Amino acid sequence: MSRAAPLVSRALALYFLSAFGSMTSFYLLLSVVPLYATAAGAGHVGAGLTTGALMLATVAAELATPALLARFGYRLVLAAGLLLLGAPALALIAFSSLAAILAVSLVRGVGLAITVVAGSSLVATLVPAERRSEGLGLLGVVVGVPAVLALPLGVWLVEQVGFTPVFVAGAVAALVCLAVMPALPGRIAGAGEPVGVLAGLRTRAQLRPAMVFLLTAVGTGIVVTFLPLATRASGRLAAAALFANTVATTLARWWAGRYGARHGQAGLLVGGVVAAALGMLALALTPSPVAVVAGAVLLGLGFGVAQNASLTLMFDRVSASGYDMVSAVWNLAYDAGMGLGAAGFGVLAVRAGYAGAFGVVAGLMLVALAPVWRDRGWLLAADGAVPRI
Repeated sequence: MSRAAPLVSRALALYFLSAFGSMTSFYLLLSVVPLYATAAGAGHVGAGLTTGALMLATVAAELATPALLARFGYRLVLAAGLLLLGAPALALIAFSSLAAILAVSLVRGVGLAITVVAGSSLVATLVPAERRSEGLGLLGVVVGVPAVLALPLGVWLVEQVGFTPVFVAGAVAALVCLAVMPALPGRIAGAGEPVGVLAGLRTRAQLRPAMVFLLTAVGTGIVVTFLPLATRASGRLAAAALFANTVATTLARWWAGRYGARHGQAGLLVGGVVAAALGMLALALTPSPVAVVAGAVLLGLGFGVAQNASLTLMFDRVSASGYDMVSAVWNLAYDAGMGLGAAGFGVLAVRAGYAGAFGVVAGLMLVALAPVWRDRGWLLAADGAVPRI
């Protein structure tokens, strides 16, 4: 009897250390930079612009990252991403104008895009194909823990020790990961001609799972942005619900990786959207603390499951030459869904109120899923029946 291939190789373990450090750098400063802009006199508009600049640069750079990987390989590109994510944080110690803060946010957005796109692709390369779902689920834990811990930690540390030590910590968390770069592979041997992002967006086998996943990302973007406002009478309730949401997402992504490796991804992907929609529906009962926490947990479970199932499906339907493209398209769906949810829900809430808006979004998520389920042959087809690019 042959032994199963090990899930975590030395190179993958070292990459996971790098991913943990880079995401710690990102989440540690995610809420701190808007606070810094406000403290420097930029006001609420300036605070919002810092996050907007970060995400704008992230989306733009995600489109370009596959070409960079094809040209320079994983080792150099990931090293550049870590530098761009970490080093600019030190500039905030010396400069506090809104222009400087926005410039730092733009550069760090590029670094973030490079690290997440290259990272998912690298994991797909380093994990045995038959255990890819498990490997991606484990990646979800590695990048999810910093979201649970570092995001609130950054805000707490600012109150305790001020901005400068937090900026230094954010920079060090990313830059120290440069030490593991020599142990990572440069290129995929024999991968063939790389597949471009536009080619992936024109392929149904890639676009459809990405769009289904986007539905759950819309819900998460709404909750992260508006749940504190919808429950503003109880700040502790919002904090507890958001914490529960993040923990549920991390655990669900890990569980989906293990379950999907044994039973397939199609049912998980659809189930993830249904769970997220039910979570949104529960949030319509905002006067009830139990409903708010339960809704946040359901949404987190659906988001985590859909993350792993969609990404695994997309990787399974390409050859190695398409890994970089898959990672870029999936991350675009992630960021676009978060942005659309945050932007569109505000308009809807003005007309329908928070409770009504949560209910409408839940209905829209299920309606958007209906045509996908009716035409589900693409989803349930065996891997060999799906065109590979």
